Amino acid sequence: MADDRWEQLVADVAGEADAAIAGTLTIGASTGPGGTVVPLLLCEFQRRHPDVRVDLQISDTQHVIARVADRALELGVVGAAPRRRGVVFEPLFRDRVVLATLPGHRFAGRTVSLDELREEPLIVMQEGAGVRQVIEDELRRAGTRLRDLDVRLELGLQESVKSAVVAGHGVTFISSSAIEAELAAGTLAAARVEGLEPVREIALVRASGRSPTRAAEAFVAFAREELAA
Repeated sequence: MADDRWEQLVADVAGEADAAIAGTLTIGASTGPGGTVVPLLLCEFQRRHPDVRVDLQISDTQHVIARVADRALELGVVGAAPRRRGVVFEPLFRDRVVLATLPGHRFAGRTVSLDELREEPLIVMQEGAGVRQVIEDELRRAGTRLRDLDVRLELGLQESVKSAVVAGHGVTFISSSAIEAELAAGTLAAARVEGLEPVREIALVRASGRSPTRAAEAFVAFAREELAA
């Protein structure tokens, strides 16, 4: 009976500690995870902890990292982890990058060569976008560069390039999680490029030496548990 009472006391204290999580969680995310995974995680986290106010800011990877380094954001979730003083990165989850096309396009559902890709109008995201950095690194490893391709349009971030592909203006590299709904609806198709394996680590970024708030600690633990499941 003593053991049962002790276990109940521990559970009660843990429950009270959970309920006491409060304050504002200011977090930034790049457009890939920020348009899909992160908002859903934050919504469920806030539902479980109603005393926490969530402030999510979406920008490109480089800007999110700079804001974390300046301590304007407590946490960041980004699609690339470039070296930068003042921040530390932790792996959070993996995300595959695909070549998005219209369903009737000659690339749809295929593995295409780099030579075929060179002949196709390509839409890219702006410099600083995580997907663009991943693709540039993959192309370099394959012995080519982005400027060797037929880049016709540079249109900001993921929603912009996705809209341009849907409208028939070319093909684009994009996070697979960003086009899940379009793939399911049949409004977009995916292809891969021979020799390229663009899988990126979605990373958590924090300012070096900054002590996390209880809300931030609780969110990170919650996100890892949900993503692992």
